[in-house]
Amino acid sequence: MAVTGDAFGGDDYEGETDAKRARIARELITGVRGLPPADVPEALCQACVGLLPWASGLSVSVFGQEPDTGVVLFASDTVATRIAEIQYTLGEGPCSEAVRLRAAMFAPDLTRDPDTRRWPLFCDQAAKAGARAVFSLPLTVASTSLGTLDLYRREAGSPSDDQVGTALLVADAVTLAVIALDQASAGANGVVPWLQGAEADREEVHQATGMIMVQLGVGAEEAVLLLRARAFAQGRTTTEIARAVIARTMDIRHD
Repeated sequence: MAVTGDAFGGDDYEGETDAKRARIARELITGVRGLPPADVPEALCQACVGLLPWASGLSVSVFGQEPDTGVVLFASDTVATRIAEIQYTLGEGPCSEAVRLRAAMFAPDLTRDPDTRRWPLFCDQAAKAGARAVFSLPLTVASTSLGTLDLYRREAGSPSDDQVGTALLVADAVTLAVIALDQASAGANGVVPWLQGAEADREEVHQATGMIMVQLGVGAEEAVLLLRARAFAQGRTTTEIARAVIARTMDIRHD
């Protein structure tokens, strides 16, 4: 189910939204004020958790030029991390749709239609990871999605309209925080310290993809699919398989 930012309307709602937007911004700013760049992701995570108590957990992923290069910037717990990695590994799920459509995507029951019909592999794996419902909101600037804010619940069901409205505002605030921190914390070489870990994960996948392309004589798209297939078959993440390929403890040519 897709939810757009203009799903709610009316003058009263606009006034309430402005007040809520200001409160969210203050809480995020307070949460990260004075912190060194390396501590910012965890502080943002905790601030988001406090603003969205109806969710069992959440994560934020950032992308390169394509969603396939997505990496987890922060996550509140291991289930949230796993859900984000599952979507990247399988190439399906609310996260991918949210980026493509630039709209919030809700999967209120991972064990029933229409969610199981739309994302069969993701729903199965996410439910096994401990989630019953997943909601993905794009971090959008103009016509570009920088990443997603992904939330999960251990019980099935959709959030209320008020909860959805708050989540959309949090996603907007996180988007602005990511942009501001990129500009403010980049070093002389243009690298943003608090994104270095995420960039390292992304580079590992790129490096492993290149190795597979050379070994098997295939294109980049097929090499990524092979990484994903091996990850899915072994119940691991694509990043974990990429590290094994780079370390030569796994030969993707051998089934």
